[in-house]
Amino acid sequence: MAVQAHATAKYVRTSAQKAGLVLNLIRGRDVNQALATLRFARKGVARDIEKVLRSAIANASQKDGFGGDVERLYVNACYANQGPSQKRIRPAPMGRAFRVIKRTAHLTVQVTERPTEIVQPVTSGPAATPGEGAPRRPRGAKPKAKAASKRSKGATKKKAGGARKTTAAKGRAKKAVKS
Repeated sequence: MAVQAHATAKYVRTSAQKAGLVLNLIRGRDVNQALATLRFARKGVARDIEKVLRSAIANASQKDGFGGDVERLYVNACYANQGPSQKRIRPAPMGRAFRVIKRTAHLTVQVTERPTEIVQPVTSGPAATPGEGAPRRPRGAKPKAKAASKRSKGATKKKAGGARKTTAAKGRAKKAVKS
């Protein structure tokens, strides 16, 4: 069974929406690739997410049943939930006051160990026949053109000149006939 571990940072001073933009960059990646992505991300919250990811990696390495290879870990899930917001007041012109909302977020990163792949050679049976799993047409090849079908019932009729008659043109034609 694959080892799973997670880490959470609470009350981080950023909005959950801004943190979610950075978390989308690392979701599903290997941990080393995710750390490199966070190192060069231009958002300030990337440093906080990097700390949480390193904590999740450390948590996974401490669990029973961990294989000891950090290379096999990947970011299984990562999300940012909204934390409590601090309400502050900012002075505004003419004696008024504007409310400033300072948002916080709870960042969670979950890492999972990739299962080892056991490859067994296929010696006989229906899967061993050549061409069984081959695609029907070569990659990049376009599908064959369909034969020209007869005009359907709801098709629009064209005038002799090839232009379609619109409803506005019909209305003008009726007015011209009445006058």
